[in-house]
Amino acid sequence: MATVEISNLKKSYGAVAVMHGVDVPIKDGEFVILVGPSGCGKSTLLRMIAGLESVTSGEISIDGRRVNELEPKDRDIAMVFQNYALYPQMTVAQNMGFALELAGRPKAEIKAEVDKAAEILSLTQLLDRKPAQLSGGQRQRVAMGRAIVRHPKVFLFDEPLSNLDAKLRVKMRAEIKALHQRLKSTIVYVTHDQIEAMTMADKIVVMNGGRVEQIGSPLELYDHPNNLFVATFMGSPAMNILPAKVTETGISVAGLTLLPGNPDAPVGTEISYGIRPDDIVIGGEGAVPVEVQVVEPTGAETHITGLLAGIEITIVSKERLSVRPGEILMVGLASTRSHVFEKASGRRIPTEPNF
Repeated sequence: MATVEISNLKKSYGAVAVMHGVDVPIKDGEFVILVGPSGCGKSTLLRMIAGLESVTSGEISIDGRRVNELEPKDRDIAMVFQNYALYPQMTVAQNMGFALELAGRPKAEIKAEVDKAAEILSLTQLLDRKPAQLSGGQRQRVAMGRAIVRHPKVFLFDEPLSNLDAKLRVKMRAEIKALHQRLKSTIVYVTHDQIEAMTMADKIVVMNGGRVEQIGSPLELYDHPNNLFVATFMGSPAMNILPAKVTETGISVAGLTLLPGNPDAPVGTEISYGIRPDDIVIGGEGAVPVEVQVVEPTGAETHITGLLAGIEITIVSKERLSVRPGEILMVGLASTRSHVFEKASGRRIPTEPNF
């Protein structure tokens, strides 16, 4: 286990800058997930930590030692790839122990390490099989076992679940989280799936355009996003964003309703009002009309897509609503968990709602 410190990290390909001064502190034993849309720089950052990409400027340190100039093999890290990268001609046991064999470890030590990792990952009965005889989830566990036997200071995961089906992804999420709790290892994990990030991470780093938008625990990012990007990226379905204006007595939303509140902005300022789909209530005082477009019953919830003053919004209700497309549904937008953002910059505006 080890700390990882990323300080003012920049990366350019010729004249094209792709990383713009990234700072990420990672504590010993922490599970940190880098998340963001495609092209945001998360995989590039992971590869820079691994030594697979060079650093233009800034510093990466592992366990207090600068590693910018070190080869990947000298950084004491282990990486688990998206495509597993197993040797097809080798058995599971041979794949898991290959790095130790290259390091010249005794056969008895290699067997002991492989057997221990196989027990942790429920692979003991599969040690004599070849990768072609394994399921996707089993191959991923072999790739994880190959990393575990090395006892690295830091584990790096590059979208390891993206090739698995939805049901298996849920199972593997739980397995990786349980593995972290058992090994108490430092993990840096890349995904584009914010649900993976919310359910697995101790700390999430939200990236966009080669910059860090916000760092915090899953619930910190969900409940207190710094800006519109983080607000709409974290959470599924995404947060509703409605045009609004600051008034003398509160917030006018979509020109339809007046909500109490005290945003830190001058009267007349155009703002963006954010409310999550599950914070919208059906009916109640001050309700506004929404024209239903799509109804999606999921069993436990009902998801409704509708138009509020011509603006598409999503509503999630715990009730089994019997509404149909074209009907009008009255909803309330007032919530103590609503969010207010500057229209131009997207920056969060402090507010004191009084709902």
